[in-house]
Amino acid sequence: MGEKIGLVAGGGSFPLLFAAEAKKAGREVYIVGLEGITPKEIENYAVETQYFKLGNIGGPLTYLRERGVKKAMMVGNIPHVNIFGGIMPDMRAAKLLFKLRDKKANSIFSAVSEEFAKDGIEIVSSATLLEHLLIKPGLITGKKPDADTLKTAAFGWKAAKALSSFDIGLTVVLRDQTVLAVEGMEGTDECIKRAGAILKKLGKGPTMTVVKVARPNQDMRFDLPVAGASTLRTMAEAGATTLFIEAGKTLILGMEEFLAAAKETRVTVFGAENEDSFK
Repeated sequence: MGEKIGLVAGGGSFPLLFAAEAKKAGREVYIVGLEGITPKEIENYAVETQYFKLGNIGGPLTYLRERGVKKAMMVGNIPHVNIFGGIMPDMRAAKLLFKLRDKKANSIFSAVSEEFAKDGIEIVSSATLLEHLLIKPGLITGKKPDADTLKTAAFGWKAAKALSSFDIGLTVVLRDQTVLAVEGMEGTDECIKRAGAILKKLGKGPTMTVVKVARPNQDMRFDLPVAGASTLRTMAEAGATTLFIEAGKTLILGMEEFLAAAKETRVTVFGAENEDSFK
């Protein structure tokens, strides 16, 4: 029997990717699904799946504890803002929410991980078994960015880091050191589309730079930034030519497809570690 691991699965392809990798590695995966959010296909990779309403903490903890799970992950898109509107939390979640110092994603997920720890379940890095998909530093694909692009990216890095510290978003889209759009709750791809529409309205040529970062002091247990082939295709359609993403803290969802899309769209991808990466 393989090692047991629990998976609190949000939406999107990230939970599917992990579950598939875990099954391939011989792990027994017990999935906590979220009603109306978790993709049903994930059941194909699990020993068992149970679904709970968003805002229920006691139920998932009992489910995992009774099955002998000692380690768990929280991955995928979890609309944490919904906990505060239209969602009825259970008693345990209500007590947790009452103690929160703010409603940022990091604060909520940190508090949830503490509740898991009280029941003997450790929340581990969401890059577990996926370390090979973390972006490496340096030029990943495409042509080397020129001096002007690096200056724009350096400015975008500072802007994105500032925004992410307030839990606003992780991505900014720029042209000539001018921010055209910042990411909100709509996600990276929609932010890029919005920037492209602005550029088109201004009658400017399609040369935009996209910068995506992790939060300052990123907790590797949850809410890691991710990128995939769809982002590169969205960039190409919007007129963005270069993507700078934070190395070591950004997961690529489907590396082979991502690299193939980069070649197809001719988008340059660069992994940046810090501000010195742009010098």
